[in-house]
Amino acid sequence: MPIYEYACQACGRRSSFLMRLQDRDEPVRCRHCGSQQMRRLLSGFALHKSEAARLRELDTRKRPDESYYRDDRNIGLWAKKRMQELGVDLGDTLNEKIEKARTSKLDDLVPT
Repeated sequence: MPIYEYACQACGRRSSFLMRLQDRDEPVRCRHCGSQQMRRLLSGFALHKSEAARLRELDTRKRPDESYYRDDRNIGLWAKKRMQELGVDLGDTLNEKIEKARTSKLDDLVPT
């Protein structure tokens, strides 16, 4: 059951509606003023990319912008891609260290 977002043409406020299949053709009413003058909006959405897809799209010749480093999944991704380009096998040890860095278990990497 998808959630649709509408803007009321009468009062300008937005409302979200969980739409069952049988309700899709029914007119929706504004929850604030009761008007049926509703316009369906395009809602924001997220697109999940696999690590393989992110590796394919990563260009190691260009320096990533700051937003790239806000995503923990990108920790070590540049190194993985560059090693692949050079034909170097990362081995399980490096992959394990990268995964620990991604999950904030960095203290496991530092010898005591």
